[in-house]
Amino acid sequence: MNSHPVLPALMPEQGHPVYRFMHGEQGMLGALRRDIHSWPELGFEENRTSDRISTELALLGIEHHRNIGKTGIVGVIHGERTDSGKSVGLRADMDALALTEINSFDHVSRNPGVMHACGHDGHTAMLMGAARYLSRHRRAFNGTVYLIFQPAEEGRGGAQAMLDDGLFERFPAQQIYALHNAPTLPVGTISVAPGACMSSADMFTMRISGRGGHGAHPHLAADPVVAAAHVVTALQSIVARSVPPLETAVLSVCSIRGGDFNARNVIPDFVEIGGTVRTFSNAVQDLMERRLMEVATAVAQAHGTTVSMDYERLFPPTVSTEREAAFAAQVATRLVGAERVITKPMPSTGSEDFSFMLLRKPGAYLRVGQGGAEAGRMLHNPHYDFNDQILPLGASLLAGLALDAMPV
Repeated sequence: MNSHPVLPALMPEQGHPVYRFMHGEQGMLGALRRDIHSWPELGFEENRTSDRISTELALLGIEHHRNIGKTGIVGVIHGERTDSGKSVGLRADMDALALTEINSFDHVSRNPGVMHACGHDGHTAMLMGAARYLSRHRRAFNGTVYLIFQPAEEGRGGAQAMLDDGLFERFPAQQIYALHNAPTLPVGTISVAPGACMSSADMFTMRISGRGGHGAHPHLAADPVVAAAHVVTALQSIVARSVPPLETAVLSVCSIRGGDFNARNVIPDFVEIGGTVRTFSNAVQDLMERRLMEVATAVAQAHGTTVSMDYERLFPPTVSTEREAAFAAQVATRLVGAERVITKPMPSTGSEDFSFMLLRKPGAYLRVGQGGAEAGRMLHNPHYDFNDQILPLGASLLAGLALDAMPV
């Protein structure tokens, strides 16, 4: 098994009751996490994972509903009292990535070409840990907890699929929370802040259309290869010269396709370029889409070609609401101490489809440090593995959010 940075001593000596419970459950949580890791499934294909979650919830006597967003599950835990009328949603993603794992431990992926390289196996186990505590301590909260096991977070629209299936109409959480492991943060730290913590994720494909011809006679053609090269270069000026200096955007051209290497003396009729755009506000998102087309059109016309663009907005920015982020920071502080809570984190240009849920409900997105970045164990890396030492911490954090939001 890959070694991980050691979790600092946290709650046993401080007497936090939820953490003491979760610490005792670490063996079970680790076994569950490693089982899910061994059998990773892509978005909307999480059938075995859903079966395992359903079995665990049934053993705990937790009411749950399947096939929400295709393979999603929602568990429902009522407190012994519910007259407060309060409700909290806790969400964990459970899908894997299309990636071949390069590890040698016993729980390595048994599904070729599929791997839990983002830690969703750990997130699922954490939420199950919270479910174990909350189902056994129903006197400790006044209200209802909704356990949202979401499919297809990795670019396949699982959050929206659950919303389309009436997630919040059927399970009307008043506030909602999710967390993610963070190899770049010291193990045992918790990060949360109001505002945009993760960027939008947009994808674009441009087609530069010209007039093909013989490579020996380029003057008789309208060369889309040269035009595309100039377009790629010109696009890099958008962030520097169109985005306000105090705003943030990322524009990356990641693919170019055109011509045929078996016909290297043939100028093609068209070239396609593709890439991604990341922003932290809707206004900048609109600006980037508009400027991409304006700049590309002007450059293409200068080379006697035309351009068309398909622009797809996959995820909006992930924005934690102010009140809920402050509340989550308080819960985290009670759990790990103020010195281990990061309330002014650097936003990430990664994206997260929990953003769709945050468009509908107030809530917050948290990160739990697991270390490992210094050893190259980054997210979406074939050598990645979740740090099981933080399972009790994440489970305690999720349970604590529900308990503190709905005190008896």
